[in-house]
Amino acid sequence: MKVRLTKDFIIEAAQSLPKVPAGHKCARIHGHTFTIEISVEGEVDPETGWFYDHALISAAMRPIVEQLDHSHLNDVPGLENPTIELMAGWLWKKLDPQLPGLAEIVIHETPRARCSYKGE
Repeated sequence: MKVRLTKDFIIEAAQSLPKVPAGHKCARIHGHTFTIEISVEGEVDPETGWFYDHALISAAMRPIVEQLDHSHLNDVPGLENPTIELMAGWLWKKLDPQLPGLAEIVIHETPRARCSYKGE
């Protein structure tokens, strides 16, 4: 039986997008409440009834959340142009070595705008 488990994380952060067209509102510093969904996929162990311990996802995300929450994302190495698209790729590179079965990262910038990334 193959399943997908997803765990959500919330960060509050400021950003500005330096590469948008001149005059675009997102060039100015602004903030978001980002919801980050981390999904892993794999087979359920018939003995335990588990595929994955959710605590492993939390442990992998803890230092990332600490780094990003209440920060100015542009100051984070690798996020100098912190679009949600580039943020998803940045997160994937950090999490993939730690989370076997990493299947998808979804970043919600607002309740109506999000980016989904499933690796390269």
